[in-house]
Amino acid sequence: MGYPDRLLAPEERLLLHRHRHWKALIAPTLWGAVLTGGAIALYLWIDGRDLEATLALALDIALLVAWAVLVGWLTVAPFVRWITTHFVITDRRVVFRTGVFTRSGIDIPLARVNTVQFRHGLIDRMFRTGTLIIESASDDPLEFDNIPQVERVHAMLYDELHDELTEADRT
Repeated sequence: MGYPDRLLAPEERLLLHRHRHWKALIAPTLWGAVLTGGAIALYLWIDGRDLEATLALALDIALLVAWAVLVGWLTVAPFVRWITTHFVITDRRVVFRTGVFTRSGIDIPLARVNTVQFRHGLIDRMFRTGTLIIESASDDPLEFDNIPQVERVHAMLYDELHDELTEADRT
């Protein structure tokens, strides 16, 4: 799912569009598997008991509802947050958007960016991801976690900043 062109200014070029790294989906996937396995085990346990039909049906419905709520909260919601989180670099700004029902975002004009850093530990390096840290002229540094190929993004952003500064010096 690409970043919508209608959200770009006229003549603004999209340079990079990323979602958070897929490693952010490992825990929700494991939760989904554990909850589903547990629900199946409980269903089989309830089914193996000699219970009155009405009680067995009530327990089955309660189990299904509990499973649906937990899977929705621990598995589906993180996947939806992941798909609706956008990290974008254009030739004019850095854009971060997140949220489903309540959207929030930040735009950082390239002209206001002072420093670009990245950080990644051993696990992040294995997954080729990391945290991108952008410090703008008047704000505290902003940290963007789980950026795929963070070193390449850092280099690209630094190169774009260099181009922006070179162009500003010419005028």
